[in-house]
Amino acid sequence: MKDFASIERPLYKLCDKDTVFEMTVDRVKDFESLRQALTTAPLLLMPDFKLPFKLCIDASEDGLGAALHQVQIINDEPLEGLVFFISRKIKPAEARYGASQMECLCLV
Repeated sequence: MKDFASIERPLYKLCDKDTVFEMTVDRVKDFESLRQALTTAPLLLMPDFKLPFKLCIDASEDGLGAALHQVQIINDEPLEGLVFFISRKIKPAEARYGASQMECLCLV
């Protein structure tokens, strides 16, 4: 899912043992954003290994993400679709990385 690490981050923080759970308007919005993202399916294509792929990566202070795209001909029309995607939140030690290191971390 696109931007999953960024979407779930505010809610994930609620799981910290020293965090007091308070239902606020912002937390309800965060929950609704996560629910919308989880229930809206992106178009996933089966990979065609005879065609080239395009890898898109992104890193931020919230998380890392990568998406593998491919242009395929569907119904006589070229369609760039998502083949695979992955994301995760940043670990504490990784939060100290520079921008270039963070982008490289997406490839690992």
